[in-house]
Amino acid sequence: MTIVQNPIVVMKRYELKYIISREQEEFFKERIKEHMAPDRFGLTTIATLYYDTPDHRLINSSIEATDFKEKIRLRSYGMADENSPVFLELKRKAYGIVYKRRIESTIGDVDKFFKGEQSIGDNSQIEKELKYFCDYYGDISPACLIIYDRTAYYEPDGDLRLTIDNNPRYRTEDLNLTTSMDGISLLPEGYSILEIKVQGAIPLWLCEILSEGKIYKGKFSKYGEAYKRQMTANIRG
Repeated sequence: MTIVQNPIVVMKRYELKYIISREQEEFFKERIKEHMAPDRFGLTTIATLYYDTPDHRLINSSIEATDFKEKIRLRSYGMADENSPVFLELKRKAYGIVYKRRIESTIGDVDKFFKGEQSIGDNSQIEKELKYFCDYYGDISPACLIIYDRTAYYEPDGDLRLTIDNNPRYRTEDLNLTTSMDGISLLPEGYSILEIKVQGAIPLWLCEILSEGKIYKGKFSKYGEAYKRQMTANIRG
């Protein structure tokens, strides 16, 4: 299991998503070699547990909203245990800009935080925002687990970051980070999700690669897609 020690607790950036075929992925990875390097963690399985209200207020608002959406989630890098580092994150998107704030903790302490039994972190501003979020929405609990196998790339002399997520999958049972990394596929076989994360404009060389590869920006929310699929399955009975 890869353990990620990530000191970044506050992030502000643009995130652009692309659904790409296996052929486009191979083309893209070959073309970015002179500009980008894989990060030191290599291929990492990421599990993200999304919380929501009983009436799915958060995900419905996210699907319907255009200018502002927010989510709260718990993330692990690889399958976790009670002592593994996990990250409680508050993610907001306003007018195209993504703001992410997170605190490192453990599963047990996060459970106690949601039950109102103890604080989390060191009484920081981020903790106050997490507590306000929970107080505002009231009764929230695990709603969906999203899992994917990610390779991340970084620009050695810049702020550009790319990720490619293979085999994105979900489940709505066994909603924890400790049972398994199994789930229902979110994309057809052979397709993956490319995300470009940048604080400013996309560099010209990257625009040219995207154009050459006929890779076009789209909209895709892993949790949103999983929720729509589950609702369809429930309707069909």
